[in-house]
Amino acid sequence: MSDFEPFYDVSRSYEDNYEQGPFGAFAEALKDGNGADAAGTTSEGALATFLGQPVNLPFGIPAGPLLNSRFTTAAFRMGFDLATYKTVRSRAWGCNPFPNVLAVHPKSADGSLTPGSAELDEGVLADTNYETPISISNSFGVPSQSPDAWQPDMRAAIEAAGPGQVLVPSFQGSRVEGMSEEEYIADHATTARLVKETGAKLMVMNTSCPNEGHNRLLCHNPLLVGRITEAVKQEIGDIPLMVKLAYIPSDDALELMVRSTVGHGTVQGFSTINTISAKLVDANGNQALPGAGRDRSGVCGNAIRGAGLDMVARLAAIREKLGLDFKINGVGGVASPADYQAYRNAGADSVMSATGAMWDAELAHKIKASR
Repeated sequence: MSDFEPFYDVSRSYEDNYEQGPFGAFAEALKDGNGADAAGTTSEGALATFLGQPVNLPFGIPAGPLLNSRFTTAAFRMGFDLATYKTVRSRAWGCNPFPNVLAVHPKSADGSLTPGSAELDEGVLADTNYETPISISNSFGVPSQSPDAWQPDMRAAIEAAGPGQVLVPSFQGSRVEGMSEEEYIADHATTARLVKETGAKLMVMNTSCPNEGHNRLLCHNPLLVGRITEAVKQEIGDIPLMVKLAYIPSDDALELMVRSTVGHGTVQGFSTINTISAKLVDANGNQALPGAGRDRSGVCGNAIRGAGLDMVARLAAIREKLGLDFKINGVGGVASPADYQAYRNAGADSVMSATGAMWDAELAHKIKASR
């Protein structure tokens, strides 16, 4: 695939992408000064909603590859009506060393990874042989600019949305050494307030990245998530809040997450899934990503579609069982109109694609054309 040019260039560092990106078709879209309409993204007017906001099509790009307002503006112009601004923090936070993205090659015939399988601990091949259907590593460490940098840029990103398009800010708390649990909760609330100050109409709280220690996820502690969302809601008031989840294997734990958040009126939706954690190895069986603590990485793309669909279906069943009103945003392995429809059929109210969109800038247009 030597001729591909993803809008996030995996051969460059995160810092270079932030300063010089986006690339490929997204870069061309930014050269068009006429805005979203010129890119053909708003032909029919709003036909759906996302957390109460009108959207042309409830499809877009989740937290991750849209690093700043240039990336989100290009996404809007390429027809992605939901553009998620990469997760921000209350303080500047560095990125893991380069490389961050490698091609991942599961052993299964369809290229899928199964949560809880032995393969995840034994090792999955990762290299620079990028082939479709594409699966990649996601080993960034949730870097963030300081609020002094990202707040004005997020305001610009919000203002660049065309008719029927919504900028979706993503945020998370930051756990630092010596911080108490109460201080950790407060940091989430502080970051949410900083997002609110940009004029955000909604926001997503990321609980699905390792921030509780090595390979520990906040979303695996539903009661703590419940306490955090209560503190966040006190800061943001009526602004809708969605929580980003990783794969949660236990139905009981997933239901407890819903009861601890939606059940208390603090959360209006869930976005799922982020990645599946796996040990990544090179052709010789050695650690594929350099550096301490990087023997494992989140994997996204084609490999996680089955797990993403499973989580969406289970959340939809819990929603019906409990009679609660919340939205479900389906994420994971969406690379075609059929994948989009599969998520909608599973119960997703909206759908997003990161890896698929990176490798196919026309994905939103293709989905719209198929309807």
